[in-house]
Amino acid sequence: MSYNLVIVESPAKAKTIEKFLGKNYKVVASIGHVRDLPKSTMGVDIENDFEPKYINIRGKGDLIKSLKSAAKKADKIFLATDPDREGEAIAWHLAYILGIDHDEACRVMFHEITKDAIKSAIKNPRPLDLNLVDAQQARRVLDRLVGYSISPILWRKVKKGLSAGRVQSVATKLICSREREIQSFIPVEYWKIDAEGQLDQSKDSLELEFYGTHNGKLPLENEAQVAAILKDLDTKKGEVISVEKKKKYRHPSPPFITSSLQQEASNRFGFSTKKTMMLAQQLYEGIAVKGRGTLGLITYMRTDSTRLSDTAKDTMRAHIEETLGSEWLGTMEKKQKSVKNAQDAHEAIRPTYVELTPDSLQNALSKDQLKLYDLIWSRAVASQMKSAEFESLSIEVQIGDYVFKASGSKLIFEGFLRIYTASKQSDKILAEVTKGDVLENIKYQPTQHFTQPPARYSEASLVKVMEELGIGRPSTYAPTISTILSRGYVEKEKKSLKPTELGFIIDEIMNDYFSSIVDVDFTAGMEKQFDTIEAGEDEWKNSIRTFFKPFETMLKKADEAIEKVDLTEETDIECEKCGSMMLIRHGRYGKFLACSNYPECNNTKPILKKLGIACPACENGEIVERKSKKLKVFYGCSEFPECRFVSWDMPIDRKCPKCGDILTEKKTKKGKTIKCHNPSCDYKE
Repeated sequence: MSYNLVIVESPAKAKTIEKFLGKNYKVVASIGHVRDLPKSTMGVDIENDFEPKYINIRGKGDLIKSLKSAAKKADKIFLATDPDREGEAIAWHLAYILGIDHDEACRVMFHEITKDAIKSAIKNPRPLDLNLVDAQQARRVLDRLVGYSISPILWRKVKKGLSAGRVQSVATKLICSREREIQSFIPVEYWKIDAEGQLDQSKDSLELEFYGTHNGKLPLENEAQVAAILKDLDTKKGEVISVEKKKKYRHPSPPFITSSLQQEASNRFGFSTKKTMMLAQQLYEGIAVKGRGTLGLITYMRTDSTRLSDTAKDTMRAHIEETLGSEWLGTMEKKQKSVKNAQDAHEAIRPTYVELTPDSLQNALSKDQLKLYDLIWSRAVASQMKSAEFESLSIEVQIGDYVFKASGSKLIFEGFLRIYTASKQSDKILAEVTKGDVLENIKYQPTQHFTQPPARYSEASLVKVMEELGIGRPSTYAPTISTILSRGYVEKEKKSLKPTELGFIIDEIMNDYFSSIVDVDFTAGMEKQFDTIEAGEDEWKNSIRTFFKPFETMLKKADEAIEKVDLTEETDIECEKCGSMMLIRHGRYGKFLACSNYPECNNTKPILKKLGIACPACENGEIVERKSKKLKVFYGCSEFPECRFVSWDMPIDRKCPKCGDILTEKKTKKGKTIKCHNPSCDYKE
C-alpha cells in the first residue's frame, strides 16, 4: 500500500503527529542527526577550503536502512524536523541519504504540534533553505576547528580529556572573572538608622528610615558619625513635611522565550537548564491526555521572540473574558524590548490549547511537567491581561536637621497578578498622616552593615548574562552549562557555579594565548555573522577563511609557549597496598588519591569529605560526602562497598526519637526540613 512518508526527529513527536494525519501517512523518527562530522578526527578538510567530511553516525546503520526502505515505498516524502537551523541541517542530511533533490518541495515547518498546524504545513511544503543549512554548517565547522585544534594542546600541556570551545570557554571566563572579583573584594562599612515614633493625633506608630538632610542623601559611614547624629536627634520631635500619594502600575511580562523560561524555572523550582529543556521538549512533542489522545501542549521551546500570533492572542483573550470577565483584559499592545541579536524566527513559548488549564492536566502530567506547564500557561495568558494597580504612599519626616522617609503601597486591582506573579505580593500599609503632623516618643535603632561581594552566577543568572551579551543561541545555553560542569571546569556549590582549580588554569591559558576566542565581542560578532549567512548575504566559507588565518598563528605560538602544567599534589597519606606516598590527581569527576608508585601499584581512592558522624549501618565507618557520575552530591559510608549506607539528604548527628534511625536535613526555599532517614518512618520536624 502506498503512503506519504513524514520524517521527524523523535518517536514521541512521530506518535503525536501520526494521529493528526491519518492512514495515508506514515510518520517515522530519525532520532536526531543521521550524518555528522566524525568524532575521532577533525572532519574538516582545511586544505580543500574547509570542506566538511560528513559520515553516517556510528550505530545508526539499521535506522538509515529502514528510512531508505520506507522512502522507496512512499509516494511523497516530507521532512518535518524542528523549525530552526539545526532542524534544517538534519533535513538536509536526510535529503542527501534518501536522494531527495534540494529543489523539491519536501520541507514542512510548524511551531506547534496541533492538527491545524500539521495539516497546514503538509499542504504548504517548501524546498530546503540552504542559507539556513549554511549558517548551521558555519557554526559547526568553526566550533570543530576551535575545539579540535585547541583541545589537543590542552591534553599535551595540562591533562587528557580536556576541551575548549568557542562558547564554553567564554562561559568559563565569565564564571572565573566573577570569582576573581569576589576574591579581591574589600568590604566597606556602612550604617542604617531606623526610627519609630507615635503620631500625636492618632497615637498610631510610624516606622521610618534615615535619608539625610534637605540637601540630599547622606551616607552613614562609621559608628562615630552615627553616634553624633543620634546625639543631635535626642529628645527632638518630628514633623511630617511631605505626603505624596499616587497610583502605580505593574505591567505583565511578555510570554517566555528560551532564556527567560530557563531563568524562571531555575529561580522558582531549582531546575537546571538541562532539566527545563528536557521537560519542555516532552510538553512540545506530546503528552497523552485522557479523552483527547496524545497532544503537543506547548509551542516550540527554542525561541528568542516574544511575539504571539493573532490567533493565539484571540484565543487567550476569549479565555480570559469567559473565565474572569472583560474587565481583566489588557487594552493595548505593549511593545516588548527585544533580545540582543534576536532572530525572531518563532513565536514565544505558549500553550497550544489555552482551554487545557494546568488544573485540568494534573492527572496527565508528572509533578515537574505540571510545574513547567503551569509556568508557561500562566505567563502567556497573563501577558494579555490588565496591569496590576497599586496605591503608593511616600512620607518625609524632619527631625531636627535630618530627614527620615517611609513608603508603603497597597494593591487596588490585581490585574495579571490574579494568575501570574514571580513572588507573593505583600502590602505595606502606612498610618494615615497629613502634612504638619507631629511624631513623638521617637526611638532609634542604628545597625552596622558591610557591602557584599557580587554573587556567584547561578545557571539562571549565567543564561541571563549570556543572552544580554549575545553569546550563543537559545539552543546552546543548556548544553554549554552541562559541558563546563562535566569537564570539571566549574562545580555547583548549592545553586552557585564556582570555578575549580582546573577551570582557573584553563581560563588563564585561554586568556593568555587565545584571547580573541574568549573575547565576548568576538563570540557575539560570530553570532551576527551566522545571521548574515542565514539571510543569504554572505557565503559561509568566507567567515571561516577570515577566522582561520590569525587563529592558525595563535595555535603555533601557544603550542610553543605554553609550559606543561603539573596538576599533581603531594600528600602525607601512605598507600595501604605498597607503603608509598599517595598523590592527589585530577580525574573526570574531580580530584582523587593515586599511589605515587604507579604503574607498579595502581591503588586509587576518592578524596572524601567527612561529616564527623558515625555510620548508622555499620560499626567501622563514618559518613562522607560523595558525588554521583552526574556530579550530584550524596552521602554514604566510608567503608563502601562493604557498607551500602546511602542518603541523598545530609545526615545530622541525631537519632530519630520515633524509630532510632539517623535524621537527615534537607534545605528548602522555606528553610530546612529534618526527617528520618528510614523511609517507613514518618517523623519530620
